[in-house]
Amino acid sequence: MVETLTLAPTPSIWRSHRSRWITNLITSYKTLLAVLWIVVFTSFFIWQRNVGSDGFMFFKRGVVARQLPVFRPVVVNITDFGGVGDGVTVNTVAFERAVFYISKVAKKGGGQLNVPAGKWLTAPFNLTSHMTLFLDQDAVILAVDDEKVWTLMPPLPSYGYGREHPGPRYGSFIHGQNLRDVVITGHNGTIDGQGLNWWKKYRQKVLNHTRGPLVQIMYSSDILISNITLRNSPFWTLHPYDCKNVTIRNMTILAPLKEAPNTDGIDPDSCEDMLIEDCYISVGDDAIAIKSGWDQYGAAYGKPSKNILIRNLVVQSMVSAGISIGSEMSGGVSNVTIENVLVFNSRRAVRIKTAAGRGAYIRDITYKNLTFDNVRVGIIIKTDYNEHPDEGFDPKAFPIIRGITYSSIHGEGVRVPVRIHGMADIPVRNVTFRDMSVGITYKKKHIFQCAYVSGRVIGSIFPKPCENLDLYDENGSLVRKSVSENASDIDYDI
Repeated sequence: MVETLTLAPTPSIWRSHRSRWITNLITSYKTLLAVLWIVVFTSFFIWQRNVGSDGFMFFKRGVVARQLPVFRPVVVNITDFGGVGDGVTVNTVAFERAVFYISKVAKKGGGQLNVPAGKWLTAPFNLTSHMTLFLDQDAVILAVDDEKVWTLMPPLPSYGYGREHPGPRYGSFIHGQNLRDVVITGHNGTIDGQGLNWWKKYRQKVLNHTRGPLVQIMYSSDILISNITLRNSPFWTLHPYDCKNVTIRNMTILAPLKEAPNTDGIDPDSCEDMLIEDCYISVGDDAIAIKSGWDQYGAAYGKPSKNILIRNLVVQSMVSAGISIGSEMSGGVSNVTIENVLVFNSRRAVRIKTAAGRGAYIRDITYKNLTFDNVRVGIIIKTDYNEHPDEGFDPKAFPIIRGITYSSIHGEGVRVPVRIHGMADIPVRNVTFRDMSVGITYKKKHIFQCAYVSGRVIGSIFPKPCENLDLYDENGSLVRKSVSENASDIDYDI
């Protein structure tokens, strides 16, 4: 069952005529035109191969399928286990057998499961350690949309609640638990959760348990997820939970912008040492939401999200925010850098959300080189996001928010550039703004809004900052002290 992969030989006709072809080309009066055409053709060809299955399909029809890379010493194909990619045959047994086979070769370095072009319908299945799941171009792993075949699991320990319902929750479509060294990658193949029926049933309130994520990896380390498309998740799309050393790159994550509730793109949850880069995310909730547990359950679990780098993203969220921290952050969130991000056609761009009862902290967060394009609220910190799992939370567990830096923030078509809503019990401390110029669509005052905020503005920024912040020049010299950090200038009507 091991596939041996070799490069296709160079056609003999090309070898035999290569020298003569080059000579004729050089001596031809059309040399310059030919060279330019070759450069354009080659560049377009390379670009076309990189854009994946969504671009100019007619151009690919004459191209021989690219060879699959080998990442493991043992390589198998889902068809080796009886898989049929017709979009009708249910392949659950084939996937289970393939994963079981790979689990037996872990000591040899693990195994790679190739999923070729086709529609591979299956119920949820689990991954194993030392495994690579490789989706070829035009391969679609398609979820059975009948909740009866989705396994019920206990609530996450840091939530104590199914998130939408008390008690058990539906497991994820592709699931991993207590794993090491797992790779999910491909030639931009797709994992499709077929979430439409889930979304309808959620809105009709006929589901008795919380919907499951599309991909969830728990209690695991050394995870790489790259070069695939995730779409139409029933609930959160990609949910690493209590994981270490996770890399997510070159991903496309899609869901309808409306009427696809809670379809977050990526939700790092009690994770540390994580990189998210080079992704396009357009979904029905937060594109990215960093979490660490909910109220007293998250505090008891005590696992923060920390050391996270998010960079080089294009994101869209018409319902929620491009990138959020919280609101479930009761294990703490720290040392997060978010840079080189475009947020377009969205309700909010970057948001921190928490509330009394969460406890813990959000600290040492750096935003830099952000671009907002047609966004209602650019930067928002909200401290009254009062949603709780039950009545057992401590209303005096006030989160600490401090050390938030925004630099190189630009954009246009923004209604409210900044809204930082601290409270007397949850003040926002040590906020810094530098190099900000955001074109606004609302010409009246109250477009840079503050309450219970302290911090500084370095240099000149636009629009004019609120009076809660100290002003410094570019050399770091104090120009004006704040009038009062507790002044409130919040207007939720705009």
